[in-house]
Amino acid sequence: MALIQTVLESEFQKNVLENDKVVLVDFWAEWCAPCRAIAPTLEKVAKTMDKDLDIVKVNIELSPDNKMLAGKYGVQSIPNMQVFKNGEKIDELVGMRSEAVLEAELKEYV
Repeated sequence: MALIQTVLESEFQKNVLENDKVVLVDFWAEWCAPCRAIAPTLEKVAKTMDKDLDIVKVNIELSPDNKMLAGKYGVQSIPNMQVFKNGEKIDELVGMRSEAVLEAELKEYV
């Protein structure tokens, strides 16, 4: 599964930290217009890079646990996309990107 919708903090361990693929974690919120605007791009990237990459979406306002998770990973503005490999955070991408730019950035990790 390439795109995992709104993961709770309790699922983060399995879907991100224990994942064999590179994982892009999208920290977002319903009220965030740029977060909503980049969602279709993330869906396209999830399909084209399915073999090598999973995208996990974490709604930072869905639960107190998710807010704490965002704080743990230093999320201060959204959209905030963090790249994980072998359970470790290896990069942070903040702000909007085109599909081509995002794919190019991610290809260096897969």
